[in-house]
Amino acid sequence: MSAARPGGQSATSTVSIVRDPLLRGMLQGAGGLGRDTGGSRADPKRIRGLLDQAMDGLFHSSDTRQAWGKVVRPGQRVGLKVNTLGGRGLSTNVQLVEAICERLQAAGIRARDIVIWDRDSAEMERAGFRIRTGGNQVQCYGTDRVGYEEGLVSFGSVGSQLSKILTSQCDVLINVPVLKDHDGAGVTIALKNMFGVIHNPNKYHPDGCNPYIADVNALPEVRRKLRLHICDATTACFEGGPGFKPRFAWHANALLVATDPVALDYVGWQMIERKRAAEGLKTLAADGRAPNYIATAADAKHRLGSNDPGRIRLVETQAV
Repeated sequence: MSAARPGGQSATSTVSIVRDPLLRGMLQGAGGLGRDTGGSRADPKRIRGLLDQAMDGLFHSSDTRQAWGKVVRPGQRVGLKVNTLGGRGLSTNVQLVEAICERLQAAGIRARDIVIWDRDSAEMERAGFRIRTGGNQVQCYGTDRVGYEEGLVSFGSVGSQLSKILTSQCDVLINVPVLKDHDGAGVTIALKNMFGVIHNPNKYHPDGCNPYIADVNALPEVRRKLRLHICDATTACFEGGPGFKPRFAWHANALLVATDPVALDYVGWQMIERKRAAEGLKTLAADGRAPNYIATAADAKHRLGSNDPGRIRLVETQAV
């Protein structure tokens, strides 16, 4: 949660990080998946606890339902934009999404007014999601089922058609990305996950996706509806992304939650850099992949949040 200052940016932006070394039922070390394969399935109960604690830390609340009430209101339609490009190994955790759906319903959102979505239904199924449409249940499908709007929307260097799920089926958008390295952009976390709402993301990968990622997030429909970012760092990637390569993935066993995507991406970037250093890899800048789009998203043209560490308040806790 952040306090407003003139120009639309915030004086401080909070990023709530909760870690749980027992998330997979055993004490997890810092090794990659190639060296630490035991206990790969996360405990659903501990994931719910991780989510509750992260939300309470973000909204300075001891009442989880009250915290969710600051994001959604009964009667609203809520979209959960997941990331399923990495298959079962490196996509948004299904159990985390189930926990979010439970908390939304406890906050008064009807099951049929929740839609879990990404670009492609087949990709979602490969990542472990079950496609569901119709009836009095949580919906789950890709934009391929409904298509994109015919008209282009634009900001800066971007001109794109938006998913009809975003434009017609969501009043509120909750972003549920994964903490990942990216071979071109440096990192792909909250901001880049919005490439999944446009019809032509491949067009916007030159120059490390800069300024295109910032421009997509500044599209009015995206900016207006996007309320919360819940970054899945239960399994994360420090090299070789965005696809899943087990030797470059690690069980970070954490969630990062924020209302400011720029602050979240800055903090997530630093987590990846620390892991790279621990693994003996050079920095992303030295590798020619500094995620410069994060600073662009914070600039005077975009004003999407803060990348100034002096204006980012970290609330770091360990799961109880």
